[in-house]
Amino acid sequence: MITLDKVIITAALTGAFPAKDRNPNIPLTPQEIADDVYEVWKAGAAIAHLHMVDEYRQGTMSKERFAETIKLIKEKNIDIILNLTTSGDLNATDETRMAHLIELKPEMASFDAGTMNWMHQTVFHNTPVFLEKLGKTMIENNVKPEVEIFDAGMLYNALYYVKKGVLQEPVHYQFVLGAPGGIAATVENLVYLKGLLPEKCTWSAFGIGKGHLPILYTTLALGGHIRVGMEDNIYYSKGRLAKSNAEFVERAVRIIKEMNKEPATPGEAREILGLKSRVEFQ
Repeated sequence: MITLDKVIITAALTGAFPAKDRNPNIPLTPQEIADDVYEVWKAGAAIAHLHMVDEYRQGTMSKERFAETIKLIKEKNIDIILNLTTSGDLNATDETRMAHLIELKPEMASFDAGTMNWMHQTVFHNTPVFLEKLGKTMIENNVKPEVEIFDAGMLYNALYYVKKGVLQEPVHYQFVLGAPGGIAATVENLVYLKGLLPEKCTWSAFGIGKGHLPILYTTLALGGHIRVGMEDNIYYSKGRLAKSNAEFVERAVRIIKEMNKEPATPGEAREILGLKSRVEFQ
């Protein structure tokens, strides 16, 4: 029986728009990402959230790139839940965003629950047609959705998809606070979003940039799970670049323990999330 004192740590290693010139420690290649997964696993992460980057350092949904990276991770003989993005390239087609799920069948993948203005520059398209296809594809391939919520309206979208059978309960929600175009990373906003959750669910949250620590502490106080890593924040503290993703995980472990909780192991995380299967690492 898993208690509320177990906290799942997700490590988000690199985003769709990484830049070595902003922080040289961001992993980009399949080998760098696989090595980083090993390090965050050792540090205490139960889940690794993965984006892929092409040879031009642009975000890509290449299923071949995902496959190469996962192969390298499996060679390390570690047990960690892999959570693959479905939104690593704003120019990808609906089919490209799902192809790796069908072929690789990860334990988890992201489900961004609505369209939004992205970074005040472009549009992050998640149309109703795509979301229905994505939800059904995840069910067919036994992939647990991580339902990403960038504002309150997206949560209501997700609740609609639960009623329609596109998402299956218990849903795992991920609150994303601080993305330009989405809800701001404030304690008040997180408390509000948490209050909208249905009874049968699990949830996690993170704040982007300077909102990282306030949201982390508030999430733990409210009983949620947490996400850390250089996808969301390239600075460890004000004016100091992060040296590694493991550094963020190590701090999260310390904070969790100071709050009289414990980081969940991958096995415990599977039980908490109700994952139906386990990826075998040979």
